[in-house]
Amino acid sequence: MQLFAFGINHETAPLSLREQVVFHAENLVQALRDLVDRHPVKEAAIISTCNRTEVYCHTEEPGQAMHWLANYHKLKSQHLEPHLYQLPQERAVKHAFRVASGLDSMVLGEPQILGQFKDAVRTAEQAGTLGLLLNKLFQRTFAVAKTVRSETDIGASTVSMASAAVRLAERIYPSISEQSALFIGAGEMIELTATHFTARHPRHVTFANRTLERAQHLAERFRGRAITLNELVSQLAAHDIIVSCTASTLPIIGKGLIESALRARKHRPLLIIDLAVPRDVEAEVGALDDVFLYTVDDLGNMAREGLNVRESAVTQAEAIIETQVGDFMQWLDNRELVPTIRALRDDAERARRREFERALRRLARGDDAPAVLEHLSHALTNKLLHAPTHALNHANDDDREQLASMLRRLYQLKRSE
Repeated sequence: MQLFAFGINHETAPLSLREQVVFHAENLVQALRDLVDRHPVKEAAIISTCNRTEVYCHTEEPGQAMHWLANYHKLKSQHLEPHLYQLPQERAVKHAFRVASGLDSMVLGEPQILGQFKDAVRTAEQAGTLGLLLNKLFQRTFAVAKTVRSETDIGASTVSMASAAVRLAERIYPSISEQSALFIGAGEMIELTATHFTARHPRHVTFANRTLERAQHLAERFRGRAITLNELVSQLAAHDIIVSCTASTLPIIGKGLIESALRARKHRPLLIIDLAVPRDVEAEVGALDDVFLYTVDDLGNMAREGLNVRESAVTQAEAIIETQVGDFMQWLDNRELVPTIRALRDDAERARRREFERALRRLARGDDAPAVLEHLSHALTNKLLHAPTHALNHANDDDREQLASMLRRLYQLKRSE
C-alpha cells in the first residue's frame, strides 16, 4: 500500500472541465464509500472546490482510482487523463502541505483552502474512509499550514476573490454607491463577497436563495432584502451588479433571461460575476452587448496582482514545507518497518518466556538460585545472538564484510585490530 494523490486544478484544466468533476457536498460521502468499497483503495479523502478536485488515497493500484474518477463523472479517461497530475508518496505529501498553506491557490496565500481541507477530513471520517495514514497526513498538513502562516507573511496583502470582484466593479462603474447589487446563493463565498461590496455602500442590496430563510439571514446582516430564486425573472433588471455562487449542477441564469433583463434596463451595462463551479451563468451570456461576464478564473487572474510583494514569504514557506516533508517521510518509512520490528521483538519475547519458565521449574525443584540465574543469562545470550552469528559464519565472501559492518553498526561495536 502507498500514499497517492491525483487531481486537476486551475493550472492543469480549464473551467469547462473542472466543473464536470466537481463533487457536491450532498454526494461526497457516498462517492468516498463507492471508491473504497469497489476498488483496491484502503483509505480515501476528496477535496473539491471551485479551483480543484483532488483525491488522496492509500492504495496499491493508483490507476484504478484514477479510472474511478473518470467513470464516476461519466467522462472518458482519455479526456480527463491529460489534465491529471499524479503524485506518489513524497510528492503527495509536499503537495498537500503546499495546497493547505495557500501556495498552490489561484490567489496566493488565501486562507479558505485550509477550511476546505478540514471539511474534506470531516467528510472522510463520516464516510468511514479515513484511516491511520491519511489521518496522520492531514493532521500534519494542518500543523504545517499553521506554521507557514504564523512564521511568514504569505497571507499579507492577499487580494481575495471577493476583493477582486469589488475592484472589477469599480473599473466598470464610477461609484458602487450608485448601483444596486444582487447576490445569488447563501454560502461562504457570497457572504464574503457581500461583506466587501456593502463596505462600499451600494444603493440597494438583494439576496436570492432557494431557501428564503437563508437569504433573509444575510439580508438582515447586510440591511438588504431577500427573495427566492423563483423571483429572479422579475428582479434581475433592477440590479446593476449580479454575483452568483450556488451549488446548482446546472446554470440558473440563461441567455434568454439576461436578454429580457437588458431590454427592461434599456441596455444599461450589467456586470455579472459568476463564482460558481459548475457555472451558474450560461457562457453564451458573455457574448451579449452591454453585459460584462466574469468567471472564477477571470477573478483569479486579477487576484494574482501583487505577487512580487510576497516572493520572500513564498521562499520561507517552501523551506518550512521541505523540512516538514522530510520529517513526515521519515515517519512513513519507519511505519513500514513496524512489521519487521514487531516480528523481531516477538521472537525475542518467545525466547525470553521459554528460558524464564525453564528457570522457574529448576527453582521449584530446589536448584541453586545463582546457578539457575547463570544458566538463564547464558541461554538468553545464546538465543539472541544465534541468528546474527549464524548468518555471519555462513555468509559468502561477497556478503561477509557488508554483514559484519552492519552488525558492528547495529550493536555499536568497535572494530578489533
